[in-house]
Amino acid sequence: MAVPRKPEIAVIGGGITGLASAWELAESDDVSVTLLEASQQVGGKLRISPVAGVNVDEGAESMLAIRPEALRLASAAGLRPSIVHPATRGAQLLSRGALRALPPGLVSGVPTDLRALAASRVLSLPGLLRIPLDQVMGRTYVGEDVSVGAFLGERLGREVVDRIAEPLLAGVYAGNADELSLRMANPYLFRLMTRESSLLNAAKETRTGSAAIAGARQGPVFAGLSGGLGRLPEKLATALPGRGVRLRTGAEVTRMRRIRDGWEVFLGEERLAFDGVVLAAPAPASAGLLRTSAPFAAVQLQSVDYASVAIVTLAYRSAALPPLTTSGFLVPPIEGHLIKGVTYSTTKWDWLARAAKTSTRNGLTIIRVSMGRYGDADVLERDDADLAELARIELTALVGLPLDTVAERVTRWDRALPQYRVGHVDLVSRAREALQDVPTLALAGAAFDGVGIPSCIASGISAARQVSRAVHEQAERRRNAHV
Repeated sequence: MAVPRKPEIAVIGGGITGLASAWELAESDDVSVTLLEASQQVGGKLRISPVAGVNVDEGAESMLAIRPEALRLASAAGLRPSIVHPATRGAQLLSRGALRALPPGLVSGVPTDLRALAASRVLSLPGLLRIPLDQVMGRTYVGEDVSVGAFLGERLGREVVDRIAEPLLAGVYAGNADELSLRMANPYLFRLMTRESSLLNAAKETRTGSAAIAGARQGPVFAGLSGGLGRLPEKLATALPGRGVRLRTGAEVTRMRRIRDGWEVFLGEERLAFDGVVLAAPAPASAGLLRTSAPFAAVQLQSVDYASVAIVTLAYRSAALPPLTTSGFLVPPIEGHLIKGVTYSTTKWDWLARAAKTSTRNGLTIIRVSMGRYGDADVLERDDADLAELARIELTALVGLPLDTVAERVTRWDRALPQYRVGHVDLVSRAREALQDVPTLALAGAAFDGVGIPSCIASGISAARQVSRAVHEQAERRRNAHV
């Protein structure tokens, strides 16, 4: 009797979503897996490179630790000993011309500790006095969705939006609070507001639930990797071929089409056939590939917009700097600066501080400056030298840092962060519903299930399981048909 061939599954996209999907598929020995990545290296926005001889993350440097997916994958890849947590230094917020302590107890920009908020002096007195009105107002109708900015502004006042929610959410989404979907940004809080009248009370309940989860996991909220978070995709890429995965970089998928019991995937003139496909590419790229086979889904995905960002990494001589005792600060757009956030990386990460200390005789301090918000592309039109100079000038003005640096690196992430506009949840649902009759194809990634690393990993795993199940059911039907 002939041995049945293994179903062939393609994973298109080699960011952390695609890598997680391929890893999940390789857990069993009953499918053949090919990962196709258009660029010359996998990892997407998780990448490390040296600055003044010290390896520093170019993209994300931390991940949520209260969700299990990222830590579980890192451990499975052999990186458990490298998992570290940031130092508890506190963060600051630029407000009304001064750096002030970021008040504790914030939930998607909603304050839950009004005493701490008052002590921080982030808001003016009128702004503070406006907040308690939330508890005597009638219920605000949220409907199917509502923007974070509109809802918070109505419940708590505009100052909360401009000085707290906007900088916090910009750090995650690089977006605009007045366009960002509350249902997507904090689905639990959104569900509570369909039956609660007070936003403050709902936020306190959300915070209590999050604290309980964090307590149950008995660990800090965030985690990183010694040596940089970019080690995770490197480790996965090294291990995947040994698990039977064919990993191809520089393999841009130009089109694909549905065929009987499967898919044809084209790399230019090269044609490959697969039983199933996990699409782990950005939404516009996925839309282009689905235009023929699933036009309605393609239309939905094409409407997802993205924000571009840049990270300027600066290395200073530690001896020339004033004390940097916090992990960094956020900058609201209302303050009129072009930088949106600053991370004192060697203060935040002990492993990086040790590496930077031994890199030169006097030691180095590494600082990362984030630039770029959705709808404000002018700053990113500057060349690398101008961006680095702008970062240095604003740091000099805000913190008193010297203008001279030892080394600089500018990393641009074009169309990096999907924008979760009001109605995004329904958009994703429509796209996936349009593919219900083709379960051998699944969508995964930041555009669908959240921008955080654990969310992307979970999305990739879920898509892998769907496609694996579908191709095996399809194979079983074929066998039964020949009996």
